[in-house]
Order: sequence, then structure tokens, then C-alpha cells
Amino acid sequence: MIEAKNLTKYYGKTKAIEGVSFYIDKGEIVGLLGPNAAGKTTIIKILTCFLPPTSGTAKINGYDIFENPLLVQKSIGYLPEKNPLYEEFTVGEFLNFVCEAKGIRKKEEKVKKISKVMEECGISDVENKLIYKLSKGYKQRIGIAQALINDPPILILDEPTIGLDPKQIIETRNLIKNLSGKRTILLSSHILPEVSMICERVIIINEGKIIATDTVEKLSSRLKGKMEIYIEIEGNPEKVKNVLNEISGVENVNILPPVKEEINKYIVITDRKKDLRKEISARIVNSGFGLLEIKVEEMTLEDIFLKLTTKE
Repeated sequence: MIEAKNLTKYYGKTKAIEGVSFYIDKGEIVGLLGPNAAGKTTIIKILTCFLPPTSGTAKINGYDIFENPLLVQKSIGYLPEKNPLYEEFTVGEFLNFVCEAKGIRKKEEKVKKISKVMEECGISDVENKLIYKLSKGYKQRIGIAQALINDPPILILDEPTIGLDPKQIIETRNLIKNLSGKRTILLSSHILPEVSMICERVIIINEGKIIATDTVEKLSSRLKGKMEIYIEIEGNPEKVKNVLNEISGVENVNILPPVKEEINKYIVITDRKKDLRKEISARIVNSGFGLLEIKVEEMTLEDIFLKLTTKE
């Protein structure tokens, strides 16, 4: 649904992005991440045909950004970071205006589409209220509603939860997740926990170049190299440690302090090529110890982001 090929953009002599290539399949929710001035906004402006690249091209819903820019824009629902609301309108008046601007002019069709997006975005109860009197959470939902009004197959959302309180963030996150599968979504955000909760895959850009693209789990596996298995076991710590060290593929066993006589927590380091959790569990139980917990500790998206975008 979205395919970028070697996108490069210069502002005068200043390079914004260079050789940016990626794809997003139908129904995916993908996060676009990067530090400030990394090139995220430039990419979004190129994909939405607000800005031409210096070189390279992109296809949106099968349409080339140079050959069919109007069809590209008709395929996209866009919520920029600065929400494009006319706050002196009521919600219904504003959505009616957006319909007109997007070429939806038949009264019956407008009523149908406005009713549908208001229900989808949870704003039916404020249809007749002036936008400036509403909370930031409602305003964000109205911004998403205007992006959805022409039923586009693709949504591009730039910082959709910025400035919201925790309750509003949860509401907006759930709204976006409910749109998954029906539409392809590209989401740019600085709030990394939100991205990890919403997105199936991430694209990380730094200094104008894509430095990683994959699921959080696969990026974590690739960057850590080793698997860290956290285990809580009831039994003599030295005997437990000896049993764990006897397992083929276990490279190191550490007991987390404070060390107690009976119940302790352990970190078992293994190679990622083989998942030893099943074998470890069986060996612990068959040796007469109590297995209380076993889990793999993955890197968070913040850990991955900092590791890839800092030079230290």
C-alpha cells in the first residue's frame, strides 16, 4: 500500500533524507520513529504530495506520487501534528466542510459519512458543540474523523497522542487499534510506549537514513545477540545453579541478590539460535525443584531506539 524507493530530499545544500526505501503492506500499522530533525516530517510530506523529493519516488495505493498526485491524496487520510480544525465551527459543521473540501457534495452521502465517522471516533455526543469548547482528547478524535471522512484505505497520523492526558491517550490508542486491518496506518510518534502498544512493525530513521525496520521483538533479538531467561525457582540455590549449568547451550547462570535459602531469581544466558525454555523447565521440575516463573526479558522500544540512534 505504501512503497518508497530511494527518496532523497535536499533543502538547498542541506540534506534532509537520503536513499529512504521501505514498504508497508495492506492492513499493517507501522510506526515511523526518529529523533528531532531525523527526517520523519519530510518523509510524510513527500508521501502526502505536499513536497516533491529531490530524487527517488513513492507509490501510494498503487499510484505514483509524480504521475497521480491527486489520486494519491484521495487514497490518504492525514492527521498532521498541528490538528487542522476550525474551532469556531460545531463538530457537525466542520465535518460537513471537510466533506465539501474532499468533493463529497451530495447531501445524503454527506449525512451518511459524517454519521459513520462520528460513531467510529466516538464523537456523536458532541456533534452540535463548538470545537473550541471541547477537550484536547475530543479534538484529536475530530482530527482523526476528518482524516477518515472520505473512507481512505491509508491513514498517516503524525503524533496523534501528543499533549493528551493518560485517559485520552488510552482512548485514542484504542481508536487507532480498532482501525487496524481495515486500513493501512503509518504512525509517527515520539511516545515510544504508545508505538510499541499500537504498531506491528517500526521504521527507525536517524540523520536522514533508515537504520532499522522490523518488529520490536526481532530488533531486540538482533541487538542483544544472547537470550536472557529470567527464572524464579524454589530450591537450594547452589544445587539449582549446578543443574542449570549442566544444560547444553547454557552459557552463564547468575543468581539475583539477595540470595535466599529457598526461593531465588536467576538469569540464564543462552544463545538465541535455540530456545531452551522448555528444556530448562523440564530439567528443573524433574530435579525436584519448584518452578515458579520463567520468562524471556526483551529490550524495550526505548532501549532499541537509544541503542540505534546514539553514537556513544
